[in-house]
Amino acid sequence: MQQIDPLLFNPVHFHRLLLGSVAPRPIALASTLAPDGTPNLSPFSFFNAFGVNPATLIFSPSRRGRDNTTKHTFENLKVLPEVVINVVTYSMVQQTSLSSTEYPAGVNEFVKSGLTPIPSERIRPMRVKESPVQFECRVREIIETGQGPGAGNLVICDILLMHIDEEVMDAHSEIDQDKIDLVGRMGGNYYVRTGGDAKFIVPKPLARLGIGIDQLPEKIRFSHLLTGNDLGQLGNVEKLPDDVAIKELIQELKDVAKVRQNPALLVEEARNLLSRKKPEAALALLLTYL
Repeated sequence: MQQIDPLLFNPVHFHRLLLGSVAPRPIALASTLAPDGTPNLSPFSFFNAFGVNPATLIFSPSRRGRDNTTKHTFENLKVLPEVVINVVTYSMVQQTSLSSTEYPAGVNEFVKSGLTPIPSERIRPMRVKESPVQFECRVREIIETGQGPGAGNLVICDILLMHIDEEVMDAHSEIDQDKIDLVGRMGGNYYVRTGGDAKFIVPKPLARLGIGIDQLPEKIRFSHLLTGNDLGQLGNVEKLPDDVAIKELIQELKDVAKVRQNPALLVEEARNLLSRKKPEAALALLLTYL
């Protein structure tokens, strides 16, 4: 593997490698106010949530790599430490991208992007109407990680008030991931959206105590036909099925005779069961015929 020391490597190239590998990243569409009262709007993908007590968001309007200048957002926050962080959805991603244009100071990106400003309840910067989730925040602290080109400025924000459009909620008062259709930033000009086929479910191991891959029989654990993802799902079962359970699980399966003599077809059928969230049945099939 190639080894890279960031202190010795070209920082512009390293920045591209970093963005291409730490991805996808959520996007904070940050609304601030300039000292003269002009609204400012800009997206940042160095962003995430860091705890709920207190409820904390952090984003970074980093120094520009080409000339070491700072963003208007950063300068605004040093004067008025208030910001609205608006989430970015697929329906507004092009306007969000337009708001990232480096217009001169005094230009209102709400106007340039066509996004709609609406008043906040507890702070002065405006919210973005098109965003289905908006966080009114007070800046707790700004940590400058360096003074050179590309250095980060960690803006640590306390959430004062969260606004959620009921249209993206489900019947259990949770956010429906299909309805909200968030987008994430990747390397280069690539984005990813959370709706449709781009998302999938990985059951949390904390929901139950999985046996672990180390407890799978060697013929399964060391099979060259099974991937790490396959083994991870199989290792998340609570226990190995006994002979009675195996017999019951196998009886529920169809066309077992077609796959029992062909290891590749056997593994394909096991993966089909895993995709249907039936790891116990997949394990029973592999234990019986692999």
